[in-house]
Amino acid sequence: MNDYQRLDAWIDAHFDEEVRFLQQLVRVPTDTPPGNNAPHAERTAELLEEIGMAAERHPVPEAEVKARGLQSITNLIVRRRYGAGRTIALNAHGDVVAPGEGWTHDPYGGDIQDGRIYGRAAAVSKSDFASYTFAVCALEALQVPLNGSIELHFTYDEEVGGELGPRWLLAKGLTKPDLLIAAGFSYEVVTAHNGCLQLEVTVHGRMAHAAIPDTGVDALQAAVKILHALYALNAQYRQLRSGVPGINHPYLNVGRIEGGTNTNVVPGKVVFKLDRRMIPEENPQQVEAAVRQAIADAAAQSPGITVDIKRLLLANALQPTAGQQPLVAALQKHGKELFGVDIAAMGTPLYTDVRLYGEAGIPGVIYGAGPRTVLESNAKRADEHLQLEDLRRATKVVARTLLDLLR
Repeated sequence: MNDYQRLDAWIDAHFDEEVRFLQQLVRVPTDTPPGNNAPHAERTAELLEEIGMAAERHPVPEAEVKARGLQSITNLIVRRRYGAGRTIALNAHGDVVAPGEGWTHDPYGGDIQDGRIYGRAAAVSKSDFASYTFAVCALEALQVPLNGSIELHFTYDEEVGGELGPRWLLAKGLTKPDLLIAAGFSYEVVTAHNGCLQLEVTVHGRMAHAAIPDTGVDALQAAVKILHALYALNAQYRQLRSGVPGINHPYLNVGRIEGGTNTNVVPGKVVFKLDRRMIPEENPQQVEAAVRQAIADAAAQSPGITVDIKRLLLANALQPTAGQQPLVAALQKHGKELFGVDIAAMGTPLYTDVRLYGEAGIPGVIYGAGPRTVLESNAKRADEHLQLEDLRRATKVVARTLLDLLR
């Protein structure tokens, strides 16, 4: 057998262990919010240490965590040094959105049925805690000379922007790899992604008894005008097309709204939160200024109304770079051989933590265990799941890629 076949054989022989490893990770909840994620990091560290991988624990100070509206975060770094050469980091995040309703499987059970594992984060992205860990184990089992190092970065705030995960690790000088692979799906190598602007908009009016509404200023009516203006902008965004395959156009979503005090009271305050996705070609500062101006112009149509706008998140887009090519070439080569299809290099409308490595000058791509689309995996929906064969083959692709890059 050649070295690639030996890697594949090791992964096949230890695949039941890999699946059990993933089940254990799924069974520790990491809903974010509330974001009490240190217990999962501790459990992950224990599982890693059981297979001979020492995990550095890097707890984020409580004040920083609470300032972000979360409860606890411990980031993990596993360092495997083989000799002089470049360092390749593999990053996956353990935090998830709450399961929500409609599940037919226990969202934290790790149930296996018909060749699939079910559970919140089974696909995104606790699966890549498993694929990356066992790819490294397979590589080391070869016992061939390697040049360089591998780091596993397991972090816990991707759902709220990654500021206390990868950015925190980089800012503290705890890591500075040369290349990065981050959690993704198996049938594409993602080299670019959208940016994201999130704003909280508070519309202030004046409460009044519903029997004498003219004595108040209706914040909800004003909010409706603002929303109409934003949705009109959203229609215009369809005319702005990205040149990156896999990314279409910008869009805006109002994901949450609340306001008023009672049925018989003119609402004095309405709060809504919006999410504006930015294609790589857009300038984030100009986008934010335009959205703020649209809100201000619409609010000005309602006398007595004032508006406060708070930025919740500004995540830059990931741009394709020449530095990604060694990663892209290896992942495409082995992905095609193992999955039997061409593995496209493309963009995604998501935003991810990879941008934080990119901003630090570290070329990175997104690749991991999963189906062709987020929709197929039910990520962020009921009955999120992962085909176990996708996990097996993706682990082989990553292991072969690491061998190519470090040999």
